[in-house]
Amino acid sequence: MLVSNKQLSVEQQQVLEKLLFRIRAVKKAKKNKYVLMNAPNEKLSEIISLLPGMKSPSVLPLAETGWSSVHSVLSEDEFWDKIEKLKLAGAEGILVVPIEKMIL
Repeated sequence: MLVSNKQLSVEQQQVLEKLLFRIRAVKKAKKNKYVLMNAPNEKLSEIISLLPGMKSPSVLPLAETGWSSVHSVLSEDEFWDKIEKLKLAGAEGILVVPIEKMIL
């Protein structure tokens, strides 16, 4: 719990806003996971449709022709359901990484 005086100076208010911004970034990150996966290019549309991302998933070509690396963020609430659907859609080598902070 954070308690604030209603009569903070401008400088104190700025410090408080910075603190709140940082707290929110850490709290948001704890509810999400960063996922990376390999996907056959012919399945990209289906796989991308399953991923919300922050704006949209990132797609990078792999050295192996016909494959791409797909990166996205999944919320903890829908994580396992989405992972199962991604595997069925053809995603392979799925890596899950905790997120330390999320700045939106």
